[in-house]
Amino acid sequence: MYLIVIAWTYVTLMMAVAEATSPTGSLLGAIITFALYGVLPMGILVYILGTPSRKRAIKAREAAEQAAYDAQQAAAARTMSADPDAGGKPPAAAEGAGVSAVRKEP
Repeated sequence: MYLIVIAWTYVTLMMAVAEATSPTGSLLGAIITFALYGVLPMGILVYILGTPSRKRAIKAREAAEQAAYDAQQAAAARTMSADPDAGGKPPAAAEGAGVSAVRKEP
């Protein structure tokens, strides 16, 4: 892929040089030639051809994050006890009967 980019950049650079050194050419025309014939198409080509590589990198990063999360959860599960009150906090007390039930009168 990079060989194509280098070769096409060379070709468009030579086109720009020919435009700039031509008796009827101008420096602005050379810059526009290089930008529109060289930089823009090569940017699009590199973006399109680099898509599979970016997808692989994203999947690898997500897999690494998932593995780290799984390891963290496994470590947390090993430290927890089977007893639900092993956290060191006192069990919750039952609520008092301070509020009476409300019913409709017959």
